[in-house]
Amino acid sequence: MNEPLWARLALPVLLGVSAGCAVGPDYVPPATSAPQAWHTALQGGAAAEQMDPQGLASWWTTLNDPTLTSLIERAARNNLDLRKARARVREARASRGISQSGLFPTLDAKASATRSRSSQNGMGDTQDVYANATGFDASWELDLFGGVRRSVEVATATLQANTEDLRNVLVSLLAEVALNYIEARTYQVRLGIAEANLKTHGETVALTTVRFEAGLTTALDVEQATYNRESTRSQVPTLQSGLEESKNRLAVLLGEQPGGVQAELAEHRPVPVTPSEVLVGVPADVLRRRPDVRQAERKLAAQTAQVGVATAELYPKLSLLGSIGLDALTLTNLFSAASQTYSVGPSLSWRLFDAGAVRKKIEVQSALQEQALIQYEATVLTALQEVENALVAYAEEQRRREALRGATQAAERAVALARAQYGAGMVDFRSVLDAERSLLSYQDQLAQSEGAVTANLVRLYKALGGGWTSLSPGETG
Repeated sequence: MNEPLWARLALPVLLGVSAGCAVGPDYVPPATSAPQAWHTALQGGAAAEQMDPQGLASWWTTLNDPTLTSLIERAARNNLDLRKARARVREARASRGISQSGLFPTLDAKASATRSRSSQNGMGDTQDVYANATGFDASWELDLFGGVRRSVEVATATLQANTEDLRNVLVSLLAEVALNYIEARTYQVRLGIAEANLKTHGETVALTTVRFEAGLTTALDVEQATYNRESTRSQVPTLQSGLEESKNRLAVLLGEQPGGVQAELAEHRPVPVTPSEVLVGVPADVLRRRPDVRQAERKLAAQTAQVGVATAELYPKLSLLGSIGLDALTLTNLFSAASQTYSVGPSLSWRLFDAGAVRKKIEVQSALQEQALIQYEATVLTALQEVENALVAYAEEQRRREALRGATQAAERAVALARAQYGAGMVDFRSVLDAERSLLSYQDQLAQSEGAVTANLVRLYKALGGGWTSLSPGETG
């Protein structure tokens, strides 16, 4: 029995579809070897125990600063980079929907009605001709070799990568808000130190003036005391400028105009104090948690599927086409049985020669896959490096802070002794001058070190990948 072509192709088509074969490599997540423990010895309160997930999600609460918490919450709502990252997630989700639509047939409806009149100067009698048509056209490209399915894999992995990018933006944003806040508080502390020393230096100027007028010293002491006071005064504008810049950066991070946080930061307050213990877990925990590592892995998955999309172009494409409709010369006859029309059948296309273009495209995608794998491995190494560096910086800055505290206390005693001995005429003014300069220097360094300890803790939390889980599922898709 002679069967039509579409009937002879139906069985192999259905078998191919049901088999679900997809050309190209199937994605296998890369095996990542992480060290069992951190290379850096855990000091300064750092411990290898795994942090409570909720605690890491809101790490800034460990600093016990309500103002910082308020600023971070506002940044998470209004930051422009975060809003742009959310838009990229929505874009990727829509692109995945477009790719998924390729798995299904398309259906088009059409309708037309025309009226024509032949020319009176032409051949034949004058007459009116009516044509009416309506119907549906359907087509379905059967995904025999998985090209469409691979494209869906690409779109899905891309959506997941964009979601991880959103999380990575959030991790960086929260850390930047905290770092700029700590910088602003550090400048406020340093301003307070400069103003207190300015007052003390003013008292020294008054003391040298009294002694000079009493004939107990020379004008040199007065001038030295004066330039020491004015040198301290010259530091105030620089510190004030740095404070305003920190506030302006904070406002922009919150999606506000510069000056938006002036009221909240008008009162000078100390730098937030770090907790006594910080749980950092082990390297494997960090690699599972950090969104940049997760994003690099999803990009590798997407690029692996791209190889399959390119490979599918080597194989034939089979489509099923069909249409059904009504066609008549008059409207009254349009819906009669005799006006029914239909057509159905397969369409096969296969590129037989392209001078090797498709195979070169496969090579291109394979090379990009290799690059994605290398980028993933580099991201893993960078993540481990950042944590190791943060651990070192956090511990060593605490040691430096303790040394500066001892130096500052000694400098305070030295100033008191120098002033007392100068008043008694036991030492010259140079001893007072050197002691006051040293005290201001050590106090300023100590203030900066206290800010650096807290800032290094923030960098450690960032390196650990903390903060992104504070996003609700609706925000990440």
